[in-house]
Amino acid sequence: MTSASQTHIGYVRDENQDRVGIRQFGENLLLVVCDGMGGERSGSKASTMATDVFFEHFEEGYIEDMDAYSVRSLLLSSVSAANSVVYTTARMDYQNFGMGTTCVAAFVSDTYIAVANVGDSRAYLLTNENMEQITTDHTVVHMLMEKGEITKAEMETHPQRHMLMKAVGVERTVCPDFFRIDLEENQSFRLLLCSDGLSGFCSDAEIQAILSEELPAEEITQKLVDAALEKGGRDNISVAIVTAS
Repeated sequence: MTSASQTHIGYVRDENQDRVGIRQFGENLLLVVCDGMGGERSGSKASTMATDVFFEHFEEGYIEDMDAYSVRSLLLSSVSAANSVVYTTARMDYQNFGMGTTCVAAFVSDTYIAVANVGDSRAYLLTNENMEQITTDHTVVHMLMEKGEITKAEMETHPQRHMLMKAVGVERTVCPDFFRIDLEENQSFRLLLCSDGLSGFCSDAEIQAILSEELPAEEITQKLVDAALEKGGRDNISVAIVTAS
């Protein structure tokens, strides 16, 4: 497996409030993307704290050859640990009030992929020329669509399209979604984690076209960032990918 990540401030924002990281655990990989929110400087503070605490908690609890169930528990508790630290920090200083962050994380082994997420940062999986969005956005518009009150097309222009239903650090506790994808032996795939600076401006078809290219991981991340910048770069852009072939 090979991996790469990249983040870009974009052309509009004064600060990059995204954070992205990849760590290796033996032959396995752990990826995380966080997209901060809140007042001035608070968004970057939230995403930085969440990323740091997430990795620290996972590293402290990780044991070589952990089974999939234990990895699931550790992944979820790592997100919860990040939530607790951001939540407490936000309440210790009024200047940080309302800060929070999205979080999408993936543990990738040769037999399965485990994904946890809170917010609207996404995970996509490309296999055999087919791409699927693994995660579900925790947004107002997605809830409205599920209720049948708006269509999928209307989601793209709805005034509340960026409003989150939940995020890391906003409430005392958070319940991340969890997904597990079992892999066949020697299965080829490409996993993408991204902030909405990519998925909010590039269509799934555009993302899939880039992920499908036979290029090294580093070049794929660059092409994804460039695609979002070509759409105006109106948000911070962060991507992390794992390629197995």
